[in-house]
Amino acid sequence: METGSVTAPVGLRERLQAALGEAYVLERELGGGGMSRVFVAREEALGRDVVVKVLAPELTAGLSAERFAREIKLAAALQEPHIVPVHAAGVTVDGLPWYTMPYVEGESLRARLARGPVPPAEAVKVLGDVARALAYAHARGIVHRDVKPDNVLLSSGTAVVTDFGIAKALQQARTVPPGGTATPADGLTQVGTPLGTPAYMAPEQAAGDPATDHRADLYAWGVVAYELLAGRHPFAGKASAQ
Repeated sequence: METGSVTAPVGLRERLQAALGEAYVLERELGGGGMSRVFVAREEALGRDVVVKVLAPELTAGLSAERFAREIKLAAALQEPHIVPVHAAGVTVDGLPWYTMPYVEGESLRARLARGPVPPAEAVKVLGDVARALAYAHARGIVHRDVKPDNVLLSSGTAVVTDFGIAKALQQARTVPPGGTATPADGLTQVGTPLGTPAYMAPEQAAGDPATDHRADLYAWGVVAYELLAGRHPFAGKASAQ
């Protein structure tokens, strides 16, 4: 997890801290993505750092907190060395879902790619670790739906996959019917459309096919593999709709 601190939106940190109570003390915010704001907090009882993610307000319109909590429990059951597990989850007083995960020392695969070419042996090791995480989750009926370099963390020579099940939890927790009003955020799709990152979506996922399954993760894994081995995205320069 990269450690560049940024300033949180006014009031969000306070609302999140109130929801966490005395169990966690927020220390700083990390750079987040379109789906969430990311904080580092101290878990008081165990004296360890954790990551706390709170979903962006624009993603929570029409979201059932109860359904989201049920889906998060499925993700929390995943216990595999190459998966960053979910520890706890809840909602703020104004209905923003949050969840905690272990703090991983290291960098994202996206940051590693930005530093230059990845040696073939390193690329193969990373891809193998990600494949093992996917195989474990798929065998238990859990699909990631947002496999990309940003969600792969590198730490002590090992690759781990983060945010497993979050995109599906958001999708399943929707109460707004397809075609509802949506506001784009950082390339992530919203209400009434598939959740994920267009550049890594399988065609059926991009089309919003409700039958989309684990094979969409394998497609995304293939895109990441190409990017690692060739040094560029396979569809670089092409519109995502293509």
